[in-house]
Amino acid sequence: MTDKTPPLYLAFDPAARRLRLDPHEPAFFQNPYDAYAFLHGASNAFFWEEFGFWCFGGYDDVNRLLRDRRFGRQSPTGVPDRRGVGMDRSHLAAFDGIETNSMLELEPPVHTRLRTLVNRAFVSRQVERLRPRVEALANELIDRFEPDQVDLLPTFASPLPITIIAEMLGVPVEMGPQLLDWSHQMVAMYMHSRTREIEETANRAARDFSDFLRGYVAQRRKQPGDDLLSLLIAAQEDGQKLSEDELVSSAILLLNAGHEATVHQTGNAVRTLLTQGGDPDRFFTSPEATAATVEECLRFDAPLHMFTRYSYQEIEVTPGIVVQPGETIGLLLGMANHDPLAFAEPGAFRPGRADQKNVSFGAGIHFCIGAPLARLELQVSLKTLFEQRPQLHLAEEPRFRDTYHFHGLERLAVGF
Repeated sequence: MTDKTPPLYLAFDPAARRLRLDPHEPAFFQNPYDAYAFLHGASNAFFWEEFGFWCFGGYDDVNRLLRDRRFGRQSPTGVPDRRGVGMDRSHLAAFDGIETNSMLELEPPVHTRLRTLVNRAFVSRQVERLRPRVEALANELIDRFEPDQVDLLPTFASPLPITIIAEMLGVPVEMGPQLLDWSHQMVAMYMHSRTREIEETANRAARDFSDFLRGYVAQRRKQPGDDLLSLLIAAQEDGQKLSEDELVSSAILLLNAGHEATVHQTGNAVRTLLTQGGDPDRFFTSPEATAATVEECLRFDAPLHMFTRYSYQEIEVTPGIVVQPGETIGLLLGMANHDPLAFAEPGAFRPGRADQKNVSFGAGIHFCIGAPLARLELQVSLKTLFEQRPQLHLAEEPRFRDTYHFHGLERLAVGF
């Protein structure tokens, strides 16, 4: 297939720039890059019929629009538009309550205040201190592997980031499985064509997650520690503190974001490295080589492929494409990372490439606040894994989950 030949599962009208492509089509979510290659040759901007909004996949457009303050995450109506089941959201009161106070869903000036307060407890120098703990935990998890074969997702990729973020926040590590369940149930709200059952499950998870954290906030107010939750309680900006609702929403955001994408990226990275052939240890010969390898893994097979934003006014986004106030646009991060106008041979895995500038963590005021932690966890965990298990290989062909937004594997069975 050439870039100009559309995959059989999509239909594209070049005159109207309309795309018909079911995101649940297995051939697509198993490998979206064939579709991206065709679309880069046809049009980097298109109206995706199944989602009902304009999408942009060119690197320059995505990078520019992530920084354009005429677009934002906060709904102009005050009600999140997740294109779900019906218009009545009374069954989503707990979920919407968390979203309403989440800095990911807010814009300045509230976003600025929240991010400043949270960032003081989440800066790079604080994160760097975690390197020995991440390495020790990685080794501990590897030592527990069964001797012949394991699924790396539940045994390594998932417990490492959830343990680290739970320890940072000061909540019980043994709650990790429950925190993961709540997170997965809430994240399902962002999926295409969700059901009423998914919505009700997400709302219960949001309520239970919130109740759990409020209990720990009350404890930390009485007995502060050196954990992130205590730091967030004490953090102030111009005399203002986080309200309890803001504190709970921020903690949930950090817990969810602190592991969800990292789990997927770890699995995707291991798959990528093992399919390159040769000794994977060659990618980790120095700290610089390790950092370059992680950046290329982030570009090559990112864990988040679509990030939506609202338009706050009538805007001609690109020539011929005008969006109205309140309309949603989709920014295709995975497609932007494979733009041949931005990256030489985008389909080639080349750590240390001179044109490394992936947008996997976003850009602008919503650039991922946890990026330093995610990078450190990936650098340490991948290097440790391949050093400790030099004979590691795929035991079966990995398959991706039917979750286009969050691009991650169903399982990652490896042998030694």
